[in-house]
Amino acid sequence: MTLKHDSRDERFRSPFGALPALSWATLRLQADGADNATLRLWWEGREILEPMAKNPDGLFEAKLQMPGAPGLLWYFFIAEAEGKTTYYGNAPDCLGGEGIRWDHEPPSFQITVYDPAFQPPAWMRETVIYQIMVDRFRASKPVSERQPPERGHWHMDWYEPPELRIVGGDNAADDFFGGDLEGVRQKLPYLKELGVGAIYFNPIFRARSNHKYDTADYMAIDPSFGDEASFQALCRDAKELGIRIVLDGVFSHTGAYSRYFNLDGAYPAPGACQTKQSPYESWYTFMKWPEEYDCWWGVDTLPNVREMDEGYLDFIIRGRDAVAAHWLRAGASGWRLDVADELPMPFIRLLRGRVKAEDPEAALIGEVWEDASNKVSYGETRTYCAGDTLDSVMNYPLRDALLSFLDGGISSLQFTRRVNHLYEAYPKGFFYSLMNLLGSHDRPRAVNALSGAGDQSPPREKRSVKKLTGAQYQLGRRRLIAAWRFLTALPGMPSLYYGDEAGCQGMADPFCRGTYPWGREDRELMAEFTRSIRRRKESPVLKTGEMRLLPAGEDVAVVIRRISGGADAFGNPAEGGTVLSALNRADAPRRIELTDDWLSGKLTLELPAQFCLTIDNP
Repeated sequence: MTLKHDSRDERFRSPFGALPALSWATLRLQADGADNATLRLWWEGREILEPMAKNPDGLFEAKLQMPGAPGLLWYFFIAEAEGKTTYYGNAPDCLGGEGIRWDHEPPSFQITVYDPAFQPPAWMRETVIYQIMVDRFRASKPVSERQPPERGHWHMDWYEPPELRIVGGDNAADDFFGGDLEGVRQKLPYLKELGVGAIYFNPIFRARSNHKYDTADYMAIDPSFGDEASFQALCRDAKELGIRIVLDGVFSHTGAYSRYFNLDGAYPAPGACQTKQSPYESWYTFMKWPEEYDCWWGVDTLPNVREMDEGYLDFIIRGRDAVAAHWLRAGASGWRLDVADELPMPFIRLLRGRVKAEDPEAALIGEVWEDASNKVSYGETRTYCAGDTLDSVMNYPLRDALLSFLDGGISSLQFTRRVNHLYEAYPKGFFYSLMNLLGSHDRPRAVNALSGAGDQSPPREKRSVKKLTGAQYQLGRRRLIAAWRFLTALPGMPSLYYGDEAGCQGMADPFCRGTYPWGREDRELMAEFTRSIRRRKESPVLKTGEMRLLPAGEDVAVVIRRISGGADAFGNPAEGGTVLSALNRADAPRRIELTDDWLSGKLTLELPAQFCLTIDNP
């Protein structure tokens, strides 16, 4: 008995990909020699068995309507021949596409069912986003004119590396460089020239640490960065240049030294650990008040909050001047949610409702490191792309796959399977709004990760300031340029971590959080980044064209983008065209031959080593 189903081939599953609630789909199975076939479905804990009938092409077929609510619909096939039962399901890696035959219940194929009204803001799929840690980007004042930091010390030399000082198992994070919002405002013309259309700020609210993930006051800009007036001025000037501002929302925990917890009594009003009568006491979980409390990953300076506490919901989401609304009114264009997969789903749904009520064009982006369509967190399968929670996530799966491919960890087939799974699992609007990154404040600098210099994320106590050798930097640089070219050819928001375009180096936190090297930039690298961004900005095909991603031998991945019939992937009028990008990760040239119905004919390409070649209308 011959069995076949390919979830990415419209002969077997139509239409492709994630589907709106209540829409219809047709699933087909080739089962030569089978007496009968059954489609086995699974929806919200319930099994459904659908008999399949043969169509005129000899394939077993079933038409089904999607459920009426967002969620995940799972399926596999059961075929019978001469009294013997055989199963056909997903491949062992569960990444979809062509499945395999099993002699027992197999892993299922996935259909993501989403809200038909869901559509992330259109600006997201057409922009390039730039991530900034304010303390490390640009200082508008010399050290002599700054107020002393609340704790720790200023670096006297902007070009010094960050410090690592471990206290209680964590980095003390008490060394500061003096970057501020005015410094960012002064550099907006640079970002505009680079091609940036949005800035994502790491937290800017008052906090004791240099990274600001220990929020002390959600309603105040950190004094070292400026104040609300300076934030509003930045937003106004950015808007005039066509640049949006996205803020980091740290809503799963606060700082212990916040006005809400007030561990050291620095704030005049009593916090949760001063008195049980504090209005904030119900925000936290005390095992033994006041000294034992639930903390984020056990770090006692980061007490977890009870997100569904009524008072906390009012403060962050529901109140007239709630945090989520206040900063949108001040000029922000959206929120990035820190550790979104640690927030209750009802909390994110409520937050989405308030954000969209304030500004339907505001973005809600989540920090989710895995597949956002079926992330398992706290024993629950969570779907963040179904239209009721997030507009987008930080695309760590793409980052990890692309860097692993370039470094020789996986083949082009494995790379394309991973990315094509996301293309299939995510609604189109979500996929085209993904925050496609190579570097971030939580990972080693991209040039380090691609340098071949060994492990760049050792245990914290083994991290150090270690400059790459000349050969390591050149290797990392070549791969970085190729990776960025390829990234800007994919759907989504290319995301640039400040300084990566200038050649910043550094192991994982805190050394990936060094200062922007003003006056010491790698100008040739900057020019390469700028050219790739400009090419994308000027190409409707690269922003909203359909995508086809395929392997071409062990070492080459190819993405083809296309607009045909006068409309882009979202049905909007657009000029037609095709763009092909081929990424060769090998340290030697590669010759490939391509035949595809999106191309005008058989195409032969000569690809230099560690290079991404882009061709218009091949």
